[in-house]
This record gives sequence, C-alpha cells and structure tokens, in this order.
Amino acid sequence: MTRFDWRGFSGMAIAGVVSLTLSVNAAEPPKQPDKFPPNPLELTAPDPLLPGGLNRPLSEPERQTLRKALDELNTQAIAKLRAGDVLGSFEIWNRELRLRRALGFLEEVQALGRVGDIAWRQNLNPQVRVITNRLSAIQTQVQRPLQNQQQVSLPDRAQIFPALGIAYQQVRSPGLALEVYQQMLSEARTRKDSVAEVSLLNTIGQLHLSWFDYPPAIATYEELLQLARSRNDAPNIVTNLAQLAYIHEQAKQSAQAVTYQQQLIEIYQKNPQQALFVPALKIRQGDNFVASQQLDAAERVYQDAFELAQPLGQLAYASDALKKLGVLYRSNNRLEAALQVYNYLAGVQQQAYDTYGVMDALDQIGQIQLQRNAPAEAAKAFQQGLEVAKQINYRVDYFTQQIQKIQAAK
Repeated sequence: MTRFDWRGFSGMAIAGVVSLTLSVNAAEPPKQPDKFPPNPLELTAPDPLLPGGLNRPLSEPERQTLRKALDELNTQAIAKLRAGDVLGSFEIWNRELRLRRALGFLEEVQALGRVGDIAWRQNLNPQVRVITNRLSAIQTQVQRPLQNQQQVSLPDRAQIFPALGIAYQQVRSPGLALEVYQQMLSEARTRKDSVAEVSLLNTIGQLHLSWFDYPPAIATYEELLQLARSRNDAPNIVTNLAQLAYIHEQAKQSAQAVTYQQQLIEIYQKNPQQALFVPALKIRQGDNFVASQQLDAAERVYQDAFELAQPLGQLAYASDALKKLGVLYRSNNRLEAALQVYNYLAGVQQQAYDTYGVMDALDQIGQIQLQRNAPAEAAKAFQQGLEVAKQINYRVDYFTQQIQKIQAAK
C-alpha cells in the first residue's frame, strides 16, 4: 500500500482522502483468477471444424469429412511432439479429442486411449488424469444408458466396453480396466457365452501379470484350468498348467511351480510328440526343487533330464542337466559324484562340437581334483584344457597359470 505524508495535507484534503479510501474499501474486491485451469476436454468455444456444435447430428458425409480433419490434427500433433513442442502438440490433441465426441463414444474412447498413452509416456500426469476422468464419464453413460440423454445401443455397447478396457490400460489404470473386464465377464456368464468367458479370463489374467499382481493372476488361471478340465479341453489344460507353473516361478513359489510342472510332464509323456518337451521341463523342475531346498528331488530330475535328452539328440539339454547336477554335487561336497558328472559332460560337449564347453568341463575337473588333493590328476586335466584353449586362442594364460601353480607347489 502507498504511504502518504499526512503533514502536508489540510483537514479538507485529509477528509477527501478518507472519503476516497472508504469508497475504495466499499467496492467489491478484484476477482481472483480461477485456482484451477479449465478442463481442456470440456471447453465449449465454437470450432471451425464443427460450426454446428456437438449437439447437431452429422450426416455420413459430414462424419467422413470431420474424421479426415481430425486425423490430420493427430498428424500435426505428432509432428509438433517430434519437434520438441510438447505443450503445442497436446493443445492440438485436446482439440482433436473435444471434436471426436461428435463421432460417438467408440471413436472418442479409442482416441482418448491413444493420446493418453502418449501423455503417460511424456509424464504429463494432469493430462492423463483429465483423459482418465473422461473415460470414466463415458463408462458411466454406457453402463446406464437409459438414465442419460445419449442412448447407447447394445451392439455399440459391446464394442465400447472392450475399447474402454484397452484405453484404461493405455492410461495405466489397471484397476479401472479390471472393472470393465469383470463386468463384461459377468455379462458373458449370464449369456452362457463360454468363448467370451475364456477370452475375458485370459485378458484379466494377463492384466494382473503385466502389473506383477501374482495372487489374483494365479486365481484367474486356476479358474481357467478348471474350465478347461470341465470341458476336456486338452490344449487349454496344457496352456494353463504351463502358465500357472510360470506365474508361481515369478512369484518365487518354487514348490507350487513343481506341482504344475509334474502334471505337465505326465501329460507330455503320454504323447510321443510332446515327449520332446520333457527334458527341458525336468531341468526347470530341478531348478525349482533346488530353490525350495528339495535337493534329493533335484538330483533325481536332473539325472532324468540327462537320460531322456541324450537319446533324443538334445545335447544342449543333456549338457545343461549335467552342469546343474555338477553344481549341485559340488555345493554339497560330493566330489566323486561331481567328478563323474563333469567327465560325462566333457564327452557330451565333444559330441556337440562345443569346444568352449569341453574346455569349461576340463577346468571343473581340474578344480575338483585340487579339492581332492590330487595335484597330478588336476595338472592332467588343466593340460588337456590348455590344449583345447590353444585351438581357439582363449584362456591360454589361465590354464598355463594353473599348471605352473601345481608345479610350484611340488
């Protein structure tokens, strides 16, 4: 507030100033600017692309013309974004979204999802929130069409709901997407539409998985497994067993994963074509046994995997099973058993023409012989490893140093 020097004023002047002050105080205070900016999707200013406004129905030629113009706006917005003008690009996109309403809920929802995904990637949280709120408003209208001026026919509703689910995922609102899919699932069950039921359960399960929400994902795929079994649907039984084993592995629930893998193995073993999958699955099962500290069971299935893989010519799986078995034996100080395994492994790697694998197996044999206090046998293994290393000019210095250490210790 301006400060006055009252000493230079006469009584009349003071009275005038007081009167002026009172009149100013009596006036209304200046209007404060709005605390929140207007919603960019709710502006009602006329637009040259839609002179009649949103309430005037459009003919099909008008719809086609508007659709083409809005696609061009989208192209312009993309160009601005690529040029680094983020705010400018979303001004254009918001205009596009406002006008998309004239083309109906389905096209608007699809556009909202597309732009919402870009906004999320650009970390524009207010824009994402505005788009999400508009999607929720559309969902409310579609769910209760009779309570709104805008009627939604059943065929349109059947298209809009899946689009809403996708759009909610694009704005990273899995909870809202799940609401939509659960409602669609309930309606599919009411119609006894088993195809839609399975499809929606798969969508729900995948959505839980994508957000690492394992308990509800497991529950969903358990439900799918029960449905597949009740319909004797062999392919989907296998698919759901595999998915449940995978989810339990991701959730670090190794013991539960083993159960589903065993059921898969039993199915595969009954079919000669599927029996080819058993060695790889037994190796994974062995890993889960190790993780759950069931070491005897792990040893058994690794041995099974090797014995099944070798006659099938699956040398990579045979080698993998032996490596894991060797690690298991060494970690439990079963050196004689480990030595036998790595000798087998060297032979398998030779069969597979895997020079690096042969060299690594010989290195393991040498290390185990040192643990057994057998330096002569260790030196022999390292010497064999050196000869292989020279062939590929790799780890030559390492094997040479190992031999020199043994010789120096004599």
